[in-house]
Amino acid sequence: MSAAATPTSWQARIRTDVQSMQAYAIQPSQGLIKLDAMENPFRLPSNLQAQLGARLGRLPLNRYPDDRVHQLQKALAAYADMPQGMALMLGNGSDELISLLAMACDVPGASVLAPVPGFVMYAMSAQLQGLAFHGVPLTDNFELDEVAMRAAIETHQPSLVYLAYPNNPSANLWDAGVIERLIDLVGLQGGLVVMDEAYQPFSSQTWLDRMRAEPQRHSHVLLMRTLSKFGLAGVRLGYLMGPAALVAEIDKVRPPYNVSTLNAECALFALEHAHVFAQQALQIKQQREFLLQELGAFKQIKVWNSDANMILMRVPDAAATFEALKAQGVLVKNVSKLHALLAQCLRLTVGTPEENLAFLNALKQALS
Repeated sequence: MSAAATPTSWQARIRTDVQSMQAYAIQPSQGLIKLDAMENPFRLPSNLQAQLGARLGRLPLNRYPDDRVHQLQKALAAYADMPQGMALMLGNGSDELISLLAMACDVPGASVLAPVPGFVMYAMSAQLQGLAFHGVPLTDNFELDEVAMRAAIETHQPSLVYLAYPNNPSANLWDAGVIERLIDLVGLQGGLVVMDEAYQPFSSQTWLDRMRAEPQRHSHVLLMRTLSKFGLAGVRLGYLMGPAALVAEIDKVRPPYNVSTLNAECALFALEHAHVFAQQALQIKQQREFLLQELGAFKQIKVWNSDANMILMRVPDAAATFEALKAQGVLVKNVSKLHALLAQCLRLTVGTPEENLAFLNALKQALS
């Protein structure tokens, strides 16, 4: 009989870079007003909950996902008003799409580039795929540093450049002229650009309009969205649009049946009732403006404008304010340690009117 394995024998089988990583942290939120994850705070109306439940109960769960997934692709293309000549692929949330993009573009010497601070999964997916990640700091006001971005693109010639529109966690839309020039530069050196529109339901702009107007200029550009912010964070469904030939290549690395029958049917149901979610998004935008106005009256904090369903603010002491809010039953996100530019910053999700009032009252106490 072979000797018993030592407690650490399996570590030799796990990549050392993985062992050094930190898992994506999700904050416990039970019993708290949850304003930390940019979710739509509104649930389905009770009559639609009943309709959806009955519909899901009739699904053939003993079978693999079938034509309903293809119907969802068509429904999303129609909902997004996808231009001709483009195709759409589905992912188990945008996270899976980001991983699939890294996998598809993993050629010798490939790398990923994105402005920072930004969505952490750009860097994490690159690392897990063994690709170098190059983060280019934004300006002090969270705008694109065009000179630094151009220099990094010319130096590293990345396979993938991510541009979030609007950005997370700063919630702002970057200058369109700068983005266009960067897209042109990436195209000249043969790379791909991914415009990440996770927060599109709350934004005043979409890059899809420019892709529609200038398809040749955007022949190397993909546009990524999610239904999480739309109102289906629990469903985990993202989609990627772009030139049909390019999407077809990315789609080859997608696992079969990556979108479940339940997820697809939930999304189809939601799109059939898109007016309900549009009304929710309108209320969130109205509440966002209310919060920006109220927060602007606090002399102790700095607030940045937002085109998303979140607000970034700098307080005198992020850790203390975070804990004081939590003690009063309000959970936000302390992003102050994620990047030097985010020093003493908290990120707030726009909630319901009642949740937002509770947050403002808790903030007054926390800052006093």
